[in-house]
Amino acid sequence: VPPTLTPPLALSRRYRGLTLVLTFLCYTSYHLSRKPISIVKSQLHPNCSALGPNPHNDSNSSTWCSWAPFDGDNYKELFGALDNAFLVAYAIGMFISGIFGERLPLRYYLSGGMVLSGVFTALFGLGYFWDIHVLWYFIVVQVCNGLVQTTGWPSVVACIGNWFGKGKRGLIMGIWNSHTSVGNILGSLIAGVWVSSAWGLSFIVPSIIITTMGIICFFFLVEYPEDVGCSPPLHHVRVTSSEKDPEAVTSNEGPLSVSSQSSVDCSNSPEEPTEEPEAISFLGALRIPGVVEFCLCLLFAKLVSYTFLYWLPLYIVNVGEFLGTVRRERAWQGEHLLTPPLSLAAHFGAKEAGDLSTLFDVGGILGGIFAGLISDYTGGRATTCCVMLVVAAPMV
Repeated sequence: VPPTLTPPLALSRRYRGLTLVLTFLCYTSYHLSRKPISIVKSQLHPNCSALGPNPHNDSNSSTWCSWAPFDGDNYKELFGALDNAFLVAYAIGMFISGIFGERLPLRYYLSGGMVLSGVFTALFGLGYFWDIHVLWYFIVVQVCNGLVQTTGWPSVVACIGNWFGKGKRGLIMGIWNSHTSVGNILGSLIAGVWVSSAWGLSFIVPSIIITTMGIICFFFLVEYPEDVGCSPPLHHVRVTSSEKDPEAVTSNEGPLSVSSQSSVDCSNSPEEPTEEPEAISFLGALRIPGVVEFCLCLLFAKLVSYTFLYWLPLYIVNVGEFLGTVRRERAWQGEHLLTPPLSLAAHFGAKEAGDLSTLFDVGGILGGIFAGLISDYTGGRATTCCVMLVVAAPMV
């Protein structure tokens, strides 16, 4: 224990660090299990003509290697139906999830949602081994998975809020919030290992990971500081007149430091039972200043990020095939390939496209940390959000 810290404060820092790491890994596994569908899309409807002659005389030569029911010309609409099934269920479930998340034990709620997410992710992959070619099966699995995946975000945010105060947390939250991008990157890389050989494993392996993390969460996550004999951050308790002294409130010195504003002291003495705060209503949440504005910012940011999440690998594959075809046609006509996109055109397989798509999430990690640093330095969190969204618009 450092000499400047008393044992209770050192214990508090350990629990806060454990909470930060554990919630990071939990939500990373959520996104890790969402990503495989975007990697597998190009394998469900590949360019069969590039694979050689059709070994089956009674099937269409251009779709003999596609996975029914995604072997028709409407495969893009069917892929969109899979995405909508998940996202609509996720959007509807999020309204309900927040209500349950405030009224149920977070540890049970989060770990149960992770295990169920693993089950439904695995069921999608088992469609490969069970040789299922019925669209409704995949739609139902996506709907169920979208509903149970809503348990993640409200739970991890609530748990972080229970342990951390209101100090300058832009940097640490920027790092912590990179779990979304880290999960997407890991999901792409893991799914890409089996996408060309047995795409069912691209779902089953992530399902095992999120289920395992759910079990770890059940045994090790500490929901409230009071559960281990610690006092909650001061902004979670009633402020007395002595606590209003401006000399008693100082900014914290680091993401895991213990300050008077967000102190979490631990002791061996039993804590007095505290009354649970009343859950806020939906309309009450909307009345909080800034909630509606930030919700709208997140709405349009998610519109772009989920488009990239679900469609970027397939887009890379299709663009590579299109540019490759144009290059061959011009080469046959004896034209010189002076156009840079045509001269650099390459065919990307499902794995290569998935690996290339992770660069978008690498930018997400760096951007989140950068935004946290700027918001801490300037104090203008809304301004930082607005500027970054404006800069992102022309890049899309």
